[in-house]
Amino acid sequence: MYFLLSNLSLLDICYISTVVPRMLSDFFKTHTFISFMGCTTQYFFFSSLGLTECCLLAAMAYDRYVAICNPLLYTAIMSPTVCVQMVAGSCITGFFGSSIQLCALLQLHFCGPNIINHFFCDLPQLLILSCSDTFFS
Repeated sequence: MYFLLSNLSLLDICYISTVVPRMLSDFFKTHTFISFMGCTTQYFFFSSLGLTECCLLAAMAYDRYVAICNPLLYTAIMSPTVCVQMVAGSCITGFFGSSIQLCALLQLHFCGPNIINHFFCDLPQLLILSCSDTFFS
């Protein structure tokens, strides 16, 4: 249980640190914009850590389910190796799912000034920059 909580808190620190340093530095600048490559990098880490956090929360829900429904078998079911496997599976799922989404995004054609006037990059801002069709067929 504490292993999963410590991984969740570490993941929260990493998740927040993808956006907050850029936001704090933009407070002191007059021209706040981010380049296309900077935006895609920030989006990749933000989305992958967010998806990893969702998967880790699902693993923690299963951990609590086992602790409540099978308290006598908890140590047998939730061994340290199972906890490590659940954390590793969450990380792999998060980064793999985000890389699939980013590869699909990078297949689009971008033209014109690829500058975003914001400190935070998300998928809608990147899709606005695209000059090709954004729908899959």
